[in-house]
Amino acid sequence: MLSQRTRYTIRALLHLADRYGEGPVQLSEIAEKQNIPAKFLTVMLSSMRRAGLVETMRGREGGYWLAKRPQQISYGEIVRLTRGSLGLLPCASRLAYQQCTNCITEEKCRLHRVMLMVRDETARILDGLSLADPVPVEVMAEPRL
Repeated sequence: MLSQRTRYTIRALLHLADRYGEGPVQLSEIAEKQNIPAKFLTVMLSSMRRAGLVETMRGREGGYWLAKRPQQISYGEIVRLTRGSLGLLPCASRLAYQQCTNCITEEKCRLHRVMLMVRDETARILDGLSLADPVPVEVMAEPRL
């Protein structure tokens, strides 16, 4: 499951993507339109600035804007920056690999192999979608049970 931080960050960056090329967007606008607490948003956008995804300018006419074109920022990059990994288990992470505690050997663990498949498919989808890509309407339908 994605953390609240990751969801807020994606929503904030999507807001900036929608306003790409229009100049700085004030923090208060993003916070209000995306229903994100301003203090939390400040921390998230500062983190994205350090990662090179966002630029900022202080002052009355200042605000935030994307440092890259929306087409150059993938959902996978954002999730990795905010969550650290796309893997659902520590043993399925490429960048933050850790052996699971209280587990059998990875060679015998069927769950490990399944989670590697899930990670790879998740990466394929999230790395293939950018902030500029529209989401198909059929994906936005009611969740299935």
